[in-house]
Amino acid sequence: MIRRLDLLDTADDDITESEVFRLALQHSIAELGCVGGAVYLRGPMSALRLVSSAGLPSSLTRAWEIVDQDGPTATARAVRSGENVWVTALPTDLVEPDAPLLSRSGWFSVPLVDKNRAIGAITCLTGDNKEPAPAQWTFLTSVAQWAMNRLRKIPEPARLRTDLDLTPVGSWEWDVRTGELLWDETAMTVYQTDPAAFVPGVESWMKVVHPDDLPSTLAAAERTIRTHAPFEAEYRVRRGDGGYTWTRASGHVVLDDEGQVARIIGKGWASDASRSTRDTLSRALQHMSDAFLSVDDDWRITFANLEAERILGSEDEQLFGRDLWDLPALRRMSDLEERCRRGAARSTATGFDVTMADTGRCYDLRLVPVPSGLTLYFTDVTDRRRREAEHVAAIRTAAERASRTVELTTQLAAATTSQDVVKAVAHRVLPPFDAQGLLVLVIEEQRLVHIGSVGYPSSFLRQMRGAHGMELSDTDPAGQAVLTGEPRFYSSREEWASAFPDGEQQPPTDKEAWAFLPLTASGHTFGVCVIAFDAARRLTSEERTLLLTISALVAHALERARLYDAELTRSQELQEALLPLRLPTVPEVTAAARYLPAGQTSDVGGDWYDLIPLSAGQVALVIGDVMGHGLPEAATMGRLRTALHTLAALELPPDEIVGHLNDIVGALGDHAYATCLYALYDSTDGSCTVVRAGHPPPLVVRPDGSAYFPEVAANPPLGAAFPPFETTELKLSADSLVVLYTDGLVESPQREIDQGMAQLADLLPRTACCPDLEELCDTVTAGLLPGGQPAHDDAALLIARLHTVADQQMASWDLSEGPEAAGEARRHVREQLAQWHLDDLVMTTELLASELVGNVIRHARGPIGLRLLCSGTLVCEVSDASLTMPRIRRASETDEGGRGLQLISALCERWGSRYTTEGKAIWTEQALPGPEEPADGDLSASNAGQPG
Repeated sequence: MIRRLDLLDTADDDITESEVFRLALQHSIAELGCVGGAVYLRGPMSALRLVSSAGLPSSLTRAWEIVDQDGPTATARAVRSGENVWVTALPTDLVEPDAPLLSRSGWFSVPLVDKNRAIGAITCLTGDNKEPAPAQWTFLTSVAQWAMNRLRKIPEPARLRTDLDLTPVGSWEWDVRTGELLWDETAMTVYQTDPAAFVPGVESWMKVVHPDDLPSTLAAAERTIRTHAPFEAEYRVRRGDGGYTWTRASGHVVLDDEGQVARIIGKGWASDASRSTRDTLSRALQHMSDAFLSVDDDWRITFANLEAERILGSEDEQLFGRDLWDLPALRRMSDLEERCRRGAARSTATGFDVTMADTGRCYDLRLVPVPSGLTLYFTDVTDRRRREAEHVAAIRTAAERASRTVELTTQLAAATTSQDVVKAVAHRVLPPFDAQGLLVLVIEEQRLVHIGSVGYPSSFLRQMRGAHGMELSDTDPAGQAVLTGEPRFYSSREEWASAFPDGEQQPPTDKEAWAFLPLTASGHTFGVCVIAFDAARRLTSEERTLLLTISALVAHALERARLYDAELTRSQELQEALLPLRLPTVPEVTAAARYLPAGQTSDVGGDWYDLIPLSAGQVALVIGDVMGHGLPEAATMGRLRTALHTLAALELPPDEIVGHLNDIVGALGDHAYATCLYALYDSTDGSCTVVRAGHPPPLVVRPDGSAYFPEVAANPPLGAAFPPFETTELKLSADSLVVLYTDGLVESPQREIDQGMAQLADLLPRTACCPDLEELCDTVTAGLLPGGQPAHDDAALLIARLHTVADQQMASWDLSEGPEAAGEARRHVREQLAQWHLDDLVMTTELLASELVGNVIRHARGPIGLRLLCSGTLVCEVSDASLTMPRIRRASETDEGGRGLQLISALCERWGSRYTTEGKAIWTEQALPGPEEPADGDLSASNAGQPG
């Protein structure tokens, strides 16, 4: 308790009267654990008036704002007696409306005493119906004394004078039936009447009332008699000097045994002081900046200040007494009445914004319930709401920009190429700033080179690309931004012109405003990002700061992307170097191929393809895929291609070639794998020997357009297989298409490999009639790969159209096994070359055939065969039954032999040997003479090389 009193003593000296009552009441309730309480004061408005409350609902306090000081309540008893009062419970014979602060628990009241007279009381409700202990009574008395001491310190104008004024209150009694009216001595004084001249009748009262106030006062009395409601009236009475003074009267009816009004008993007091206070308050309200209205319970206007008259468009005389909802200014707001009635029904202060239809001004409308009506406050908040809306819009814009910055950062982090960066800036930066143009320039060889743009005409871009960009100079904004590392902002063409008064630098396009942002990363400025606007635009300092922040992000992303671009270029150059520059042109097949690197990766792939010309009308079609991506895989692919060419040149059988490749891959480690398909096509008989190691099967498209996947024996991938490899022999007709591919062409995360192969088989027959295989490759890749590029794995495609050697283009003979075989060979050569009009090659070919046959007779065994092929080149081939391969060696001067193969090598373009099913074959190849080289001046030689 002592602590609470000490705490109260620390209150500021200049606290208000209401703050004094609030502190006294709160500490009383808290110390005694009460549920609520109130402070009452004497005043002219009624006997006891509520001035402060805590913990009590408004529905309860509103009913007891004025309490009869002569009643049985604890408050009234404390004020009358000037002593502490405790009431244990609501008496059973007490009618509830006669008791304030209704509760079934006990309540106590402590009087507020000034100059030995109680002017009010502090009343609290307990929750446990227990009377306060002596120490608690002492505390409550101390709190009441503290409150009174504080009230005395408050300057007189700051206090509610009516609270402490001692206003005389007279009593009166009116017999309604007889008209007899009785006044006590105080009432005589209040009504300015000499007791000696008083006649006890209602006429005495009517004589002193101002004639203008008499009708309304009589109407109030009539209403009390009719409804039994309390009588309340304020009117003027005539003073002895002829003037008038204001008084108030209140009373209640007394009923007879039949329930009829017999008497009205009441009190009267002078209200000049309160009237003066109300007039002062009215004048203050009249001229306050907010519009103020008061209405009664029926929404009739009882007061309106000047601002209310202005915004409602009517004068006070026209507003007073009118129904609020009849006013045109309010009637134009359709939902206003409903909202106000809903707010009034809650009996609590409420507020919301309304907009006047005629002016468009926005007002904060507050409804405050008061006894017998409502007060309405209209505060003009148009400018405030506009500022709030602008603030909210600015916050929303900043949030959107921050969000776009985060999105831009995320997109820039995922960008891998310069074009990705440009697209990210165009998508995430231009819209928030309402910009229409983007131009990104970087330094290359002391020139600014365009690498990406949006919103610029193609003619301007062609000009930018001309002569490898524009010269880096400080005479234009872009060059200044790069050379100084400082941004340049131009809000209009006029501002641009003022920055370059010599007129040499004019805006190159029809844009109207620009921001030149230097691109600086790692302390080095390497380019400029130009943001352009189609209309004049002055950027705020916040927007400029944000653009500079964004340009820093773009610079780092672009630097990383340029490194990626350089790495990608090197990777692509390496890939191109590892793959065939072009496919060889051979008469056996017409072929075209494609390699498509995987998207969004700088690593080279391991896919490859090859077409290898062999001897005697044979050609090898090869495709493969080294598992993985990167330089090691590319190196493995290069090694396999090199080894394959070497092995193919030895003309080993396909299964042996693939077996050697398997050994190479196996030697690279346990995690090295590759797939391969090797197809050996012989154009002399249309046979095709296929070996596939873990690779998808080939697709064959017949000349009639039907497509199928031939049954080709499957072998494990290279590096995981164990030779021998199983081969498959196919018989293919001329003009068929053989399609070799890697899994990256037909397989993806969205498509199984079987689905991709079926799509390939469905696509090719519709386009197989296309004579241009290059175009056919483009059609296939576009049909199978969205965007024409695989997303996750590189892909290779090889399409070959097969040709066969016509019967008239080849001839073969069986030779004797003796020395006479050489002569037979020369005779066959002369006769056949004459038919082919290749007389210029007769002598050389006779010598080659004779030498080859001689080697067989000397070093091998029969049977001996001779074959001539005329298809692009002239092939002379001698076969025997021996498996011993000839080897060229350097013969010394004393050696009798060893010079035959040297002679053969000198006479032909190339030669070689290969195993056959019966033994081996040794062949030579010579170029055919062109049409411009007639033989011995014979005109018929123009047909040389064109069989029969």
